[in-house]
Amino acid sequence: MNTGKRLFHIALQFKKTILLALLMLSVAVAAELTGPFLAKKMIDTHIMGIELPWYETAEQPFAVAYQDRWYTRQDHVQEGDGETGKEVRILQVGRSYYFVDQPITFDGERTATDTELTIVKGSEQAVYPAVKLSVSELFAFFRPETKGLLVLAAFYGGLLVIASVLHYGQKFTLQKAANLVIRKLRIDVFAHIQRLPVTYFDHLPAGKVVARVTNDTEAIRELFANVLASFFTSAIYLIGIFTALFLLDTRLALVCLLILPMMFVWIAVYRKFATRFNFVIRTLISDINGMINESIQGIPIIQAFRKEKEAMREFAGLNDDLFAYQNKMLRLNATVSFNLVMLLSNLSFVCFIWYTGWASLTGGNLFTLGVMYAFVDYLTRLFQPIRQIMNQLANFEQARVAAHRVFELLNEPGTDVETGSVPRFTGKVSFENVTFAYQKDQAVLKDISFEAMPGETVALVGHTGSGKSSIINLLFRFYEIEQGTIRIDGQDISRLPKQHLRQHMAIVLQDPFLFTGTIATNVSLNHPDISRERVEQALQAVGADQLLHTLPKGFDEPVLEKGSTLSAGQRQLISFARALAFDPAILILDEATASIDTQTESVIQQALEVLKKGRTTFIIAHRLSTIKNADRILVLDRGRIVERGRHEELMELGGRYYQMYQLQQRKSSVASIG
Repeated sequence: MNTGKRLFHIALQFKKTILLALLMLSVAVAAELTGPFLAKKMIDTHIMGIELPWYETAEQPFAVAYQDRWYTRQDHVQEGDGETGKEVRILQVGRSYYFVDQPITFDGERTATDTELTIVKGSEQAVYPAVKLSVSELFAFFRPETKGLLVLAAFYGGLLVIASVLHYGQKFTLQKAANLVIRKLRIDVFAHIQRLPVTYFDHLPAGKVVARVTNDTEAIRELFANVLASFFTSAIYLIGIFTALFLLDTRLALVCLLILPMMFVWIAVYRKFATRFNFVIRTLISDINGMINESIQGIPIIQAFRKEKEAMREFAGLNDDLFAYQNKMLRLNATVSFNLVMLLSNLSFVCFIWYTGWASLTGGNLFTLGVMYAFVDYLTRLFQPIRQIMNQLANFEQARVAAHRVFELLNEPGTDVETGSVPRFTGKVSFENVTFAYQKDQAVLKDISFEAMPGETVALVGHTGSGKSSIINLLFRFYEIEQGTIRIDGQDISRLPKQHLRQHMAIVLQDPFLFTGTIATNVSLNHPDISRERVEQALQAVGADQLLHTLPKGFDEPVLEKGSTLSAGQRQLISFARALAFDPAILILDEATASIDTQTESVIQQALEVLKKGRTTFIIAHRLSTIKNADRILVLDRGRIVERGRHEELMELGGRYYQMYQLQQRKSSVASIG
């Protein structure tokens, strides 16, 4: 499904709100476009209608007294009024009006003296006796039309008020619909991010993902809130205006229709270049966000190694590229939005002037003054929606590209979040001939087999890159194995939903991650089943109360992003208490004591002796002294288990583990002497 169709399907979820807005918009446009028709009637009927034939009649409604006689205008003479007298005319010459006591045979260019009125049409000329009307006499002939003028003016004003109210309503409703759409889309995007496998984030900087959730969705909000609203408004205006133009004069309306294909061709050319530019612009914005995010996280390293200038050069390069492409878009937008509309507008008015001027020179009379006024009004209004469409094309293309990027993210295969629960594991874990590679043909685990019985503590040791963390990643199913089988309590974990698998597992990382909130919320993660009492018990069990008692608010102390105001030991204890609060059947400590001082490590070791009971515990150890009491130690080298056994057994073996232990002991002795 392409981007446009997906956006349409999202909008359909709020079709009632959008249809209500479009209904209000249609009524508002109809009310607004009725105005020139009313003005036409006011001009042609109630103002210029004075030049219609008048007939001598008896005194009656709409009759006007002049020189002891009564006269009624042709359009006010009704059947049943009896015989009408002779026809007379009232004609305008310049700013003056003249009473002609007879009908005229033709109309053309007029001139007048105090007693005569001359009409010339081509080679023809007619002279009529005429009397110039005074202001009071002229007003008497206009008086019957006063009520009609006031009624139409009031009706026109009422329509404008209705149109204003409906325009407000449709704008508010469309904006509301846009916000509803974007709220739903942001929720969908963020929820999908939670479903994506860890592998997706291995090659995509966090800043780029953030850009899609924030910048790109905001561009889509602009699409629904303003761009589509302008397009809908403009389309309805165009339909209404062309309908009115055809009602006024079919020939001129057909000429004006030529504007539409010209506009569509221009839009097609614009989109060809704008799409390409916008893809580059959105990508560069995403790259800049990724670079900024990386720089902020690594600011201590940047400053410590004096890399500020290099970071600035990298940022300036991306920024200059973005600036260059934005300038290209600026030139393109300026050409389309202003030049096109001005060109079409001027051409249309030139054609209109030429058409009406030529007819005047040849002595023709195409239409009345009211029709001309209405036509010019509609022709002026015609270019307002066209200008709106052109001005919004840039935002439309930006939103379309942003939507494409968001849908690319949503198209990434994810894992459905399973509801429900499974019984607590007993904790038996077995790896059976497991082979795994992050990249094809570069295996990091080769034919790994071992068993961990319920309640046992299994330590994984080895040099960096030997595969210790990979075993844990596979156990959590952050990655899927290529060969072999991993079982928990005899069940193949590949057949278990990931959420059910992880329900009774917990992990403590070497570099603990804390969320913005408080110490207590970082332990419970706001899980409804973890009470405040349980949080405090977990913190006390790991000895955190001994290190956190100095904080002003204790366990309710605010935690900033990543726990930057806490020491490494405090952060690790909170992370450890978090794992314990969830009461896991399988506990993983990924070098959890590597960055902790000796005193804190002693506190944790004391808590572990109690807390390990009834749990299968995996420890990735950097300090071999912390795993001397492990039930089983697995020594890895280049993705294979080269030694296994208890501490004493491996020391007696005198192999790789023995060498690693002796080396650490010598380093420890040297450090203590120093």
